[in-house]
Amino acid sequence: MTSPAPPHSPLRTLVEQQARRLDQAGVAFGHGTHNAFDEAAWLVLWRLGLPLDSDLDDPALPAPDAAQIMAVAALIDERIASRKPAAYLTREAWLQGVPFYVDERTIVPRSLIAEPLAEGAIDDLLGYEPAQVLDLCTGNGSLAVLAALAWPQAHVDAADISPDALAVAAINVDQHGLQERIRLIESDGLAQCQGPYDLILCNPPYVNAASMAALPAEFKAEPALALAGGEDGMDFVRSLLRQASSCLHPEGVLVLEIGHEAAHFESAFPELQPVWLITSAGDEQVLLLRASDLD
Repeated sequence: MTSPAPPHSPLRTLVEQQARRLDQAGVAFGHGTHNAFDEAAWLVLWRLGLPLDSDLDDPALPAPDAAQIMAVAALIDERIASRKPAAYLTREAWLQGVPFYVDERTIVPRSLIAEPLAEGAIDDLLGYEPAQVLDLCTGNGSLAVLAALAWPQAHVDAADISPDALAVAAINVDQHGLQERIRLIESDGLAQCQGPYDLILCNPPYVNAASMAALPAEFKAEPALALAGGEDGMDFVRSLLRQASSCLHPEGVLVLEIGHEAAHFESAFPELQPVWLITSAGDEQVLLLRASDLD
């Protein structure tokens, strides 16, 4: 005879209650979480001032009191009513375990480039440790910070067309104490980026027009400038690929995220043979091109 399952802790019960509310409200995920339970756990733990990796069943954690439960409910109310990504409410997002400040001036950091960067896949294909790195379309500066942490001897330029985004990036550069190694540049594409760079990282605006029109409200809460890539999503990418070789070291590489636009990329650039990098979202989301491919 099996023993009955132990009762849920008050904290887990609270998370499950709020997860049901998120599910019933039909909110969209994709800004750090992929389901209602994980999003509810994030918001509940943040509101209670607990570490985000807390064990919900840890008996050492005190049960939330009535005031805390009301505060949690109010935060979930705001998430549902505003349809803003949770990161805009907490002013914090995590990428590869590293915390970043974020607000409505930039998209929520979630670039898949962070995965091969952290796993060393870029090092293997580049073949040497980069000394000069460019994070183009830097947004809140998260990839620039991760690159600086991955390669302690590298100098990193972080460029974006948006002064608002660069103001947010400056907060993260300061937060991680990287002011001496990360330079922020206001630039329309590569216009103000001189190089030569050993490595260019770029998570550009690549969402095609039809997909932009169908985005859930949470994604429409983000700056469209950082998402919309024109009719086929390739407008910015076309300009980038025309200019990138002039900014790359002859042995350098470009790592480019294109999300679900592989078919549009291949249609726009049939002559290119990129190396596709493995990510948790699939094998045709992030690609690598060598400087010699772009000549």
